[in-house]
Amino acid sequence: MDWMTGLDWLLLTAGGGFFLLMVFSSLVEGEKRAALLSSLAWIGYSVIWIFMLANRGLPWVRRMHPYILALMLLFILVSLVPLFPRRAGRLPGDIARFDERDHMFSRNNLKFHPELAAEYYARHPERKGVDEKIHHRPELGDEAQIYHDPVYSPLFEAAFAYLDKTRPASQGDTRSRGKGVEADVLTRAVRDAARFYGACDVGIARLQRHHLYSHTGRRAEGWGQPVENSHTHAVVVVVPMSVGMMKRAPALPAILESSRQYVEAAKIAHVVAEYLRGLGFSARSHTDGNYQILCVPLAVAAGLGELGRMGIFLHRIHGPCVRLAVVTCDAELIPDSEGDWKMAAFCQICRKCAINCPTQAIPSGDEPVSRGVRHWSIVQETCYAFWKSAGTDCGFCIRVCPYTKPNTLLHRLVRFYISRNPINQRIALFFDDLLYGRRLPRPRGNPRRLISE
Repeated sequence: MDWMTGLDWLLLTAGGGFFLLMVFSSLVEGEKRAALLSSLAWIGYSVIWIFMLANRGLPWVRRMHPYILALMLLFILVSLVPLFPRRAGRLPGDIARFDERDHMFSRNNLKFHPELAAEYYARHPERKGVDEKIHHRPELGDEAQIYHDPVYSPLFEAAFAYLDKTRPASQGDTRSRGKGVEADVLTRAVRDAARFYGACDVGIARLQRHHLYSHTGRRAEGWGQPVENSHTHAVVVVVPMSVGMMKRAPALPAILESSRQYVEAAKIAHVVAEYLRGLGFSARSHTDGNYQILCVPLAVAAGLGELGRMGIFLHRIHGPCVRLAVVTCDAELIPDSEGDWKMAAFCQICRKCAINCPTQAIPSGDEPVSRGVRHWSIVQETCYAFWKSAGTDCGFCIRVCPYTKPNTLLHRLVRFYISRNPINQRIALFFDDLLYGRRLPRPRGNPRRLISE
């Protein structure tokens, strides 16, 4: 057997094996369209190469054969080349801190506090009209909402009520500092502690002033007070959400899973904060509904991923299908390098979340600059208005994102492929659209089974 025949068999085996992996993974994930198209691709690829091997003596096959091999090898070579132009930084100027009172969650709560509403809208009269329309919609969990279920909707309400009761655990007394601990030893111990209690990933960043809210605003208690935090470092905790549950977004399983992982993230953050206080450091956990900080820019600074077009965090493995919590402290920890901007490059060309957003709240253009920083942000008013109609936190953008895939061998290979260069990213996006669809239908009601693995 000559070397060209051996190369033919290698390409047949490797290519056929990859397509079979696609078929198997698609079947396991319940993606019927992807499984069907992958099966056809496997059959077609195998037939072509077997025909060429069986008919090497035909003149036209003999003439074409070197060119086909050359094209295949060129494709493989180009696929492996790391070639990403450096992008401009996200911080073109001084960054203004974000006021928590301007967040839609805080503005929605103003309906229950007329005196605070009067103060807020005196400063922001342009927001009063749109906010009042949102105030008139039912609150999450109301039976009038599209995806309400009388038995299971109270479950996510119980999760958020439990989170509210855990707020005192975010702070506590610092015990006497024991023996000095080296920064690398303490950093490793903190990472181990977070992973031991359930984090899928942990990152560490230096806490900057622009990571903090300027004023509190989520609750009437302490509303409008300046946020002061003298901590120097932040530990960012990541927990994964179930892809199977989030594939049903924006139906009820999405908020059931989202609230479950907010609870898990809070548990980990509270334990890590208490652990640090036990070692003699000042520490505060920041969990859903009880933040002093902005989680997403801290997660990016901690090297865990990127800010996505949809305005939420994209983890380097799980994409947007995660929830975050943060522990700030005065311990000297070793920070990680900043996030993977190659993910942002993919986000720039994809636009699938913007196309599928039920309210077109996600921008389809370039990243705008606001507060002195270039970043994606959504129209939070239209997004939250849909939440209050649906009775869930939607999550349809999470569902349609190409990064929302199980962490299997196939998807690890794809993530590596798109990390090499922009050509690979456009090819991968084309096949993601082909296999999974560019526009996905939204469910009209809840699935029969609301909780699954």
